[in-house]
Amino acid sequence: MNSVAFFNNKGGVGKTTLLCNIAAYCSMYLGKSVCVVDADPQCNATQYLFKDSIIDSLYSESKGFTIYSIIEPLTLGEGFSKKLETKRSANFKVDVIPGDPRLALTEDTLASDWGGARAGDVRGIRTNLVFAELLNRLQDYDLVFFDVSPSLGAINRSILLAVDYFVSPMSIDIFSLKAFENIAEWIDDWESDWANGLKNVKDKSRLPTFQTSQATFLGYVTQQYLAKKDSSGTRRAVQAYENIRKNIDHIIESSFSDRVVKKPFEIGTVPNLFSLIPMSQSRNKPVFELTAADGIVGAHFAKVKDAKIIFGTVANNLVDRI
Repeated sequence: MNSVAFFNNKGGVGKTTLLCNIAAYCSMYLGKSVCVVDADPQCNATQYLFKDSIIDSLYSESKGFTIYSIIEPLTLGEGFSKKLETKRSANFKVDVIPGDPRLALTEDTLASDWGGARAGDVRGIRTNLVFAELLNRLQDYDLVFFDVSPSLGAINRSILLAVDYFVSPMSIDIFSLKAFENIAEWIDDWESDWANGLKNVKDKSRLPTFQTSQATFLGYVTQQYLAKKDSSGTRRAVQAYENIRKNIDHIIESSFSDRVVKKPFEIGTVPNLFSLIPMSQSRNKPVFELTAADGIVGAHFAKVKDAKIIFGTVANNLVDRI
């Protein structure tokens, strides 16, 4: 099993759309068993992967199993959750641990217990290993993808402590470049604190036996840029985007020099697909699986085929790097 967080602390970059379509492609066309963990309190992945009727049923039941069910026992001092359930997304062909707005309520618990973890307190360490413990129970999957919020907070810290890799969807603008610098500084700081905390544990026999990871940067995926085809038919970003794009690799190399899988850092590109995205979201289907029954007409058929190639290229490159 390999675990990947789709992470950028700049919002609005198409993170969830990318994750859900890559997960679906890996399952449908690469033969991978995939679990999506919606760890963003906004629950956008859950809304994309399931129809409204399923979501209404899930959240109207007081005992519906969500990501909050994983962490709630820890907040009550009951230890790791003994229960684990996933829900199948029929259209995306992946298993899902649905999101939950109440996940935001656990941020303070994780942040508070981080202070104890830094001092070598076993309780604090165990609390912040909640996602590592979850992954330990998802070993039967080939791939586990985490959708996370655009923040440098305690929840995402615990996720990055647990996963093998992270990939950054990004728009091509100056703010995305600054986000890479923020992420690198943030990770370096808490990894140093974590290492010191483990050294300070007096009775190491009380530590969990499952392993944590140093999340490796798989690369980035540029999204939502305007593209045109040159005389050879190759898609190229317009010059305004290229002027920023040429600086990306330098920023990444200086920020993630000791945790990058390999060059080139760019895993793939997803140009602006315009109306196909909201259509995909409203139908709760991958972009490349839209049909006439979903409202596809005329030139849209060619764009759906293009989308399959676009997302397929990113999915294949991601899996190859893993």
